[in-house]
Amino acid sequence: MKKLTFLCIGVFLCLFVSAQTDSLLTWQVTSKKIGKGLYELSAKTTVPAGWHLYGINPSEEGLEPPKFIPDYEKAFVPEPPSFDKEPQTIADPLFANKKLKVFTGTISFSQQVKIDGFIPANLKGMVSANLGKANEFHPAEQIFEVALEGGEVVSVDSKKIKIGSVNLADPVSDCGKKNDTVSSGAWSVFLLGFLGGLIALLTPCVFPMIPVTVSFFTKKASNRKQAIRNGAFYGFFIFLIYILASVPFHILGNVQPEIFNNISTNSWLNVIFFVVFIFFAFSFFGYFEITIPGNIASKADSKSGLGSILGIFFMALTLAIVSFSCTGPILGSLLVGSLSGGAWQLTSGLAGFGLALALPFALFAIFPDWLQSLPKSGGWLDTVKKVLAFLELALAFKFLSNADLVMHWGLLKREVFIGIWILIGSGLTLYLFGVLRLPHDYKGMKISTGRKIAGAVALLFTLYLLPGVTQTKYANLRLLSGFPPPFSYSIYGKDNIAGKGLEADVMNDYSKALQLAKAQHKPLLIDFTGWACVNCRKMEENVWTDPMVYTYIKENFILVSLYVDDKEKLPAEQRFTYSFKDGNSKDIITIGDKWATFQTENFGQSTQPLYVILDTEEKLLNNPVGYTPDVKEYRQWLQCGKEAFDRN
Repeated sequence: MKKLTFLCIGVFLCLFVSAQTDSLLTWQVTSKKIGKGLYELSAKTTVPAGWHLYGINPSEEGLEPPKFIPDYEKAFVPEPPSFDKEPQTIADPLFANKKLKVFTGTISFSQQVKIDGFIPANLKGMVSANLGKANEFHPAEQIFEVALEGGEVVSVDSKKIKIGSVNLADPVSDCGKKNDTVSSGAWSVFLLGFLGGLIALLTPCVFPMIPVTVSFFTKKASNRKQAIRNGAFYGFFIFLIYILASVPFHILGNVQPEIFNNISTNSWLNVIFFVVFIFFAFSFFGYFEITIPGNIASKADSKSGLGSILGIFFMALTLAIVSFSCTGPILGSLLVGSLSGGAWQLTSGLAGFGLALALPFALFAIFPDWLQSLPKSGGWLDTVKKVLAFLELALAFKFLSNADLVMHWGLLKREVFIGIWILIGSGLTLYLFGVLRLPHDYKGMKISTGRKIAGAVALLFTLYLLPGVTQTKYANLRLLSGFPPPFSYSIYGKDNIAGKGLEADVMNDYSKALQLAKAQHKPLLIDFTGWACVNCRKMEENVWTDPMVYTYIKENFILVSLYVDDKEKLPAEQRFTYSFKDGNSKDIITIGDKWATFQTENFGQSTQPLYVILDTEEKLLNNPVGYTPDVKEYRQWLQCGKEAFDRN
């Protein structure tokens, strides 16, 4: 936690320093068309007194001259910059007194930019330069936007985000669950967090701490009442610490509601979690040990002797820090898995985790005789740790799958993902039966009955996965709905959905779907979904596949699925900058940018799935609903929307 704090401070300072440096240079950028798809960009600035701007110095590798970096993949800068005056040559102490070419005073440079294909009305990008002074060196970057002669303006239809006819407060029919999507999701995440906390209790970092900590309270207290009070405070502070960890995300959410979905589906964040989980898994296997730097834990521990209440708080903080090597993977899953639902879902998850972790300490302090019934720490803890390692491996590939789906890399198609899980399940089975030996295991070691039962469960689960790699109707692994990639993301191609109850015509273009709805005089069913959305897959594979629901949607609605986390870039002619009512703006670059903004602007929610029914005039027919796993309830909501359409 402390490392994370320092990291955030460090990033802030870097941004602050960068902002200070950028303020040293203010570029005035202009453009001139010099041929078909060919433009000359020019930038002019004044270098502050005492500083110098580095020019072209091929002898010093990595020391770049001023240049334009267009933020458009079809724009290329084929040649180095040209300057309006000759540079000076100085012996620069920053580079061992090498003779380098620099500029001072007022300077302008120009570069040609070649644009292939569509030419936008405006070109955005960055002017990059390097400054030096005495013993200081700073890169300076400034964002620019310049008009391009002959560029095309994005069409009005492509820029459409806000629907004026949608009135959330007054739908045609007041049916459907209203404003309970977040609360129901929060309770689900709370229970998952509580389960995660119970699992964390069984790890070697936490379990041995229970009798040690409780014994400390009971022995140090002057009477039983004080011991109970101290134990209760200790449990409460553990719970509070995890709640407080979610507070920054509420601040971020108020700034930008879509930020949670952006974090949870960020491809590089998911790749980082994949690497971290692999690292943790091999540590849990016993190949090496992860330890928190001693100075972090010791500083918190040193405060535990302060005052009664404050000291107990720092004892709780010490536990949270010391146990992080075991609880980190569980908390990481909770972070990425719950953030797409917003800050309150994250708070609920952390509350559940903190409560499960805190309860034993408080209860055993109140009832110290219960300590006698606790199993002694021993080899079973090592077994639990290695079982968790296999689970972390499986979760690691889920994070990699999230990144793969939103970026469309094609690395982990559905059958490849399930195949990897089969290998992991087989490894877990062999380990539990003692066939596969890991560090600290030895030949001939006794396998307990509980371990054999766990091995049988792992074997059955692995066998259950096997049909998932086939193209048969049995490939729909309902117990795992949402975890593997969707059926359409398959080594067998997009037609893999055939025969699995998913054949309803689904469009991904709102404008085309609306046109079709008008042509066929049907209501429009909007499915706000995501490639990395677990509950979306559960709805598609468990609710939409129900014959009654499937038939009703196919016969009565035009269905359009809008992916809010799709990182594929929009065609250049459809990109634009959207302005919000509060004066802020957002660049709509990817498919996900457009539909995420479309959802929040019109329907006030940023969670998925979200289902909305509109008529052909884009009026809201009933209240939008989120995750609705009950087939009967979901069909009733559909019927309500269709009846409102018929009456209207």
